[in-house]
Amino acid sequence: MSKGRELIGRIKTTENTRKITRTMEMVATSKMKRAQDRVVAARPYAKALADVIANLFNSDLAERFPLLRQPTAELRVAVVLLTANRGLCGAFNANLIKEARRTVADLEARGAHVDLHVVGRKGIGYFRYVDREMAVQRTDITDKPTAVDAASLVDALMADFATGALDAVYVVHSKFNTVLSTPPHTERVLPVAAPARAGAGAAGRDYLLYPSADEILTELLPSYVRNAVYRGLVETAAAEQAARRTAMKSATDNAGDMLHLLHRTYNRARQGNITQEIAEIVGGAAALQD
Repeated sequence: MSKGRELIGRIKTTENTRKITRTMEMVATSKMKRAQDRVVAARPYAKALADVIANLFNSDLAERFPLLRQPTAELRVAVVLLTANRGLCGAFNANLIKEARRTVADLEARGAHVDLHVVGRKGIGYFRYVDREMAVQRTDITDKPTAVDAASLVDALMADFATGALDAVYVVHSKFNTVLSTPPHTERVLPVAAPARAGAGAAGRDYLLYPSADEILTELLPSYVRNAVYRGLVETAAAEQAARRTAMKSATDNAGDMLHLLHRTYNRARQGNITQEIAEIVGGAAALQD
């Protein structure tokens, strides 16, 4: 009956694992809803910023603002990779790292020197493992990012870009389309490209500019870049919870399938032992009668 005792141990272990994965799935679902709300809340402000900048933008203004400077070649580039601090979310972090490696390889193939800025323990752990030098390593940004976190990431990069020390800044993050669609995405946040106008109605808007278009753009352009990084942070946080929920649901379902198989195997072994014992009793009784 040692096999039966072994099966009982495996059944109890699998049941405990299923309880843990089910709990983690429920927690991830709750966190994902709040993270999704932050993603939705960030979009109207980003759209309003883009709308105003698109209507103020013209070639004359572009020549006077460092953040609008379009370099002739990208010789010095910063790549900001946003990953998670925790695992148990399927291929979420692996896909982001793969996208960052592709972006870095493409830039270096074009002759650029790439400074890698990594957020999240998973990304940092990988690039330490492959012995890749990182300009910045951040693990202090949680799954509830703020505008202050975004500013702390990009303000120094904006200053370097304004002085000409950098030619471009790219951000690698997850794009939260739906709960089941969160692909890795590379976005160039510097130099600032003129946002597309929302439509004919937006093109015809009449703005009263005070004190001047120059001073307004001086304030709006850094806010536009910070907001792009903030949206990358909140979308990555939401995508992480969605990936964890999916992974934990899959683990819970697999544990249920394994329990079904273990119970069936245990019942067969138990029935085999009972049959063997009955046969031994019958055989012993027949021997006594002889």
